[in-house]
Amino acid sequence: MDDDAVLPDDDCVVIEVAVNGVTRKDRNPAAPETPDEVAADALACLEAGASVVHTHPLRSFAERHGPADTAEEYAQAYRQVLAERPDAILYPTMSGGTTIAERYDHHRHLAAEGLIRCGALDSGSVNLASFGADGLPTDTDFVYTNSPADIRSMMATCAEVGIGPSIAIYEPGFLRMVLGFHQHGTLPAGTLVKFYFSGDDGFFGSGLPTYSAPPIPEAFALYRAMLGDADLPWAVTVLGGDLLSTPVADLALAQGGHLRVGLEDHPGAESNVVQVERAVEAAARHGRRPATCTEAAKLLRLP
Repeated sequence: MDDDAVLPDDDCVVIEVAVNGVTRKDRNPAAPETPDEVAADALACLEAGASVVHTHPLRSFAERHGPADTAEEYAQAYRQVLAERPDAILYPTMSGGTTIAERYDHHRHLAAEGLIRCGALDSGSVNLASFGADGLPTDTDFVYTNSPADIRSMMATCAEVGIGPSIAIYEPGFLRMVLGFHQHGTLPAGTLVKFYFSGDDGFFGSGLPTYSAPPIPEAFALYRAMLGDADLPWAVTVLGGDLLSTPVADLALAQGGHLRVGLEDHPGAESNVVQVERAVEAAARHGRRPATCTEAAKLLRLP
């Protein structure tokens, strides 16, 4: 049967793999960095059962020259992937800069070339840090900031260029922001809500994290209660830990949720492919199977 004719069912699990992020080869030699490495790893993960691939560029923001240059670095990997897997769902991260256009407009360039169907979106602000050996939080003034005006702009961009927001929920207030858009009918099509829990193996530093909640059933229950009967697809991950070794993974699979894995979130993992394979095995224990890319696009209602 042609894959386009297959309608997704409740047994399907969307498996997203975040292949690098802040995890570079100095932290894990298996992390892909160059566009060629990212493309090869993405294709291997898609073959293993992933349907969504999230990547970061190799060069720092200071080394790039505006949204078009940023988009081109992503595009060098994405073109290779789509040449072999035109059904693949790929998307970038936020960029740096002082304005929301500098931070987000690479999405416009990638969407215009038809390389992405969804985009990163963080619906709030948070202290991304950890406690050190001195018993004090990291000595930094950095706050990961996404103002209400920034969030409005990112949502508008997604709606305008026809990409679904893939939204990271670091804290309950992030979810309240999303639910406000949803309740007022202003949430772009294709929105995926992802509950980000925090582990203890050094995502932002080596100590106890200062953000999010641990991957415990009570924290999961809070997010599910807040989501209520909102008809939005949702997923779970653990930043700085092994999602698949926590009760949150089983709870999500038992309740119709989806999974995000990969070296970005779990720097100590063996590889991205092994993470995807383990996610497929976990889904099978709950009588579920990995969604194909076509099924994932339908489940997420991507434009």
